[in-house]
Amino acid sequence: MEMSFEESLAELENIVEKLENGQLSLDESLLLFDTGIKLVKECDTKLRNAQQQVEKLIEENNCLKSEPLELLDENSHEK
Repeated sequence: MEMSFEESLAELENIVEKLENGQLSLDESLLLFDTGIKLVKECDTKLRNAQQQVEKLIEENNCLKSEPLELLDENSHEK
């Protein structure tokens, strides 16, 4: 069964925590890193698919306006 985007993201966060902890063996770290890379690819695919669906829905309503998404720096306090 495939994980949802939210489940994949939560698992990825769990993996990052474990890797940052530094308590794993090299083999365990490499295995988790590999799993993390796969999860990143899955999340990216899901996000791209969601973006395409939104664009299609907007296009069907004849009001497609594409604007760049501004990503906030995690150190920034702007909202």
